[in-house]
Amino acid sequence: MIERSQLALAVQLPDDETFDSFQSRQNQQVVSQLKQFILATDASQGFYLSGPRGAGKSHLLHACCAQATELGLSSVCLSFSEIGQLSIEVLDGLEAIDLVCLDDIPIINQLPEKESLQWQRALFDLFNRMFEHNKKLVMTGAINAPNLVFSLADLQSRLRWGESASLKALTDEDKQVIIKLRAKHRGLIITDDVCRFLLNHFTRDMNSLIKTLDILDKASIQEQRKITIPFIKGVL
Repeated sequence: MIERSQLALAVQLPDDETFDSFQSRQNQQVVSQLKQFILATDASQGFYLSGPRGAGKSHLLHACCAQATELGLSSVCLSFSEIGQLSIEVLDGLEAIDLVCLDDIPIINQLPEKESLQWQRALFDLFNRMFEHNKKLVMTGAINAPNLVFSLADLQSRLRWGESASLKALTDEDKQVIIKLRAKHRGLIITDDVCRFLLNHFTRDMNSLIKTLDILDKASIQEQRKITIPFIKGVL
């Protein structure tokens, strides 16, 4: 049985991070692979998604959960980037859920040796329980599967047996499309000039750009103004 406190630690899924809103031409094959994995009747040896920071790994995990919901399946998403707030017991009983998504699992290697090994064993046990119950497990990390090293050899083997894919970094064109799409979802109109200004004058990774857009969105609501370059200069 899954405790309420356990599920409370799950990532709060953004309602605008779906497969349809993932705009990256060179990564559409990865999107197709993930869709097929979620739709498959039989679970394989899990799915490991790698890629550089800001390429959209977390977005695609959230999209997997969104698709699972559309299919009437249960899902949960946990981020290992917050591992300091998690206990190993958070993985207990997850085999009762149809789809489990784990973000940034290589972070386990940054823990003290004893604690890292405990997490590795717990993750390996979760692998086995998920497969025994024919449930699906999707994981992400910045390091690709062949180069991902764990001190627990069994866990390393599990990750290499399953399906894997690697995202390519987003192009500036991708980022502009995403910014405009996210803005539209908020009821905002962002011009190409504004997009280029954001890319040229602020941190260029997608996570930071979305946070910047959130700040501008709130400011535009408060001041009842459109998001223009002069407005951005005044706010940021």
